[in-house]
Amino acid sequence: MTIRSVAVFCGSKSGNNPVFENDAVQLGHLLAAKNITVIYGGGNKGLMGAIANATLEKKGKVIGIIPKMLSDLEHKHDGLTELTIVDTMHVRKQLLYEKCDAAIILPGGYGTMDEVFEMLTWNQLSIHDKKIFFMNSGGFYDHLIAHIQKMENENFLYGNPEEKMSILTSPEDLLKYL
Repeated sequence: MTIRSVAVFCGSKSGNNPVFENDAVQLGHLLAAKNITVIYGGGNKGLMGAIANATLEKKGKVIGIIPKMLSDLEHKHDGLTELTIVDTMHVRKQLLYEKCDAAIILPGGYGTMDEVFEMLTWNQLSIHDKKIFFMNSGGFYDHLIAHIQKMENENFLYGNPEEKMSILTSPEDLLKYL
């Protein structure tokens, strides 16, 4: 499968560890260099803003999709290649999934987890078959990865989760999948 666009799910905050933002910036530069469109939540704060701005800085294409209710809270990004304002979070997620060939998960909070588990669930139910990459910056997802393995070991999952998700320890790790 050729990856031409990726949905990026991440925090509207930057978190405490500087590696989170550094990886977001490096990833944005890498995606722009590979001419891969970034599709994300449309915000201009935190890791969302970092990856969007880094991609744009290197002349990459960035599509934002943001619900009206979050356009102020997440400070909608007015400098994107394209920005779509939608009515609900559900419409946002559906458009993000439809427009992407794969997803990259950077550190984030509840919203990021919601998006991750919906995509993993949709993979398991064969609603889509998009590859999911976890950018495990600074070991952020170590516990989640261990828990997913625990769910598999306890026979709660259908299929091997490693077939649909890959763990990246640095932005450059993505290159072997492109």
